[in-house]
Amino acid sequence: MIFLFEEEAGSTELLLKGETFKYLVKVRRHSVGDRIALRRPDAPAILYTYEAVAVDGRALRLRLLEEREAVVAHPHPLHLGWCGIDPKSVEKVLPFLNELGVAKITFIACERSQKHFRPDFARFERILQSSMQQCGRSVMMEFATAESVAAFLAEYPDTVALDFCEEVFDPCAQKPETVLIGPEGGLCERERTLLKPGAVFRLATPTVLRSETAAVALSSALLL
Repeated sequence: MIFLFEEEAGSTELLLKGETFKYLVKVRRHSVGDRIALRRPDAPAILYTYEAVAVDGRALRLRLLEEREAVVAHPHPLHLGWCGIDPKSVEKVLPFLNELGVAKITFIACERSQKHFRPDFARFERILQSSMQQCGRSVMMEFATAESVAAFLAEYPDTVALDFCEEVFDPCAQKPETVLIGPEGGLCERERTLLKPGAVFRLATPTVLRSETAAVALSSALLL
């Protein structure tokens, strides 16, 4: 744990109870004299450093030591345009994408996407908050939707796409800010015609990757 989100962070003194108390004292074994970092969910750029001053039965008493701006985010603002798949598959890899530093994901309703699934952004954000506390990231990933590949490309014309082709992606030579990832089975022919010539590539692997695996592999290649 790098920090914890706490609604009352910033107060001169805090009394942490319930699950937060159990986590800090019973799991993390914090005691009097330890320093604990907190951020507010509505202002995550500010880092508050507290000192544990007392353990009162089922509560941990903290005293504010320092308040400062401490933004932790990847310098490359990678945006994934992700054609719709089962949200459960997205949830499994969302913490990985968050740790890697993906800045934004736009979920696209394409020809072969699983249209009966709808992303639950509120649930995604809860998953991200837990991940942020573990990895230290302070900037929440953004989410959006697009009604079609055409609509997405109209808004982001410099998009490059990950699809079935001969061109192999070179992370040393290519640093795109927006990448389109197709659904299971890839983009349909009509959607492929919308892509710019030379803006389509594949990863250097002989195997066929699942959509979520491709998202993590591509993000790793670009951000690490």
